[in-house]
Amino acid sequence: MSAKIAVIYYSATGNVHQLARAVAEGAEKAGADVRLRRVPELAPDSAIDANPAWREHIEAAKDVEVATLDDLTWADAYAFGSPTRFGNIASQLKQFIDTTGGLWQQGVMVDKPATGFTSAHNAHGGNESTTLALYNTFHHWGSIIVAPGYTDPVVYPAGGNPYGTAHRGGAGTPSEETLAAARYQGERLAAITTRLLAGRAA
Repeated sequence: MSAKIAVIYYSATGNVHQLARAVAEGAEKAGADVRLRRVPELAPDSAIDANPAWREHIEAAKDVEVATLDDLTWADAYAFGSPTRFGNIASQLKQFIDTTGGLWQQGVMVDKPATGFTSAHNAHGGNESTTLALYNTFHHWGSIIVAPGYTDPVVYPAGGNPYGTAHRGGAGTPSEETLAAARYQGERLAAITTRLLAGRAA
């Protein structure tokens, strides 16, 4: 039984996009059927064009499908990613989450595993608080939080964040160590989801 996993993210300049791709790769390695989806950009062109890296990423990622509520209904598990915004998730991802009220009332996300990942400019620039803020949503949904914890040595070279893979954007693009941790996080999510599905089918 293959797990169906939706990897849904927002990325401005591409760092969270790279993490999302790595999470998806890890889930696929574990045998999951994966949908990689980005949420819509809400920022005005004037803000985007003021940062060449922002505009460049938008153009580079335009072929990634935009997330819809159907992706949440379809999936057995979720991985959400966002850069930090003053220690919280980006408004673009929050806007998408705020449209899930109807699905929440129907119990669509109940008992589905979920995990999160993020990126901040500095090592202590809000990575942990952003991931934990994202997990508040999972608590309200009744989802089952699947954090990486310290369940594999690959977590340590990436900064040792037990809540979810986090990248220090000020250091440049994600390192191979960080991407490896993100792949492991996706693999762990898929493996646990598969075990849950098998138990429910028994």
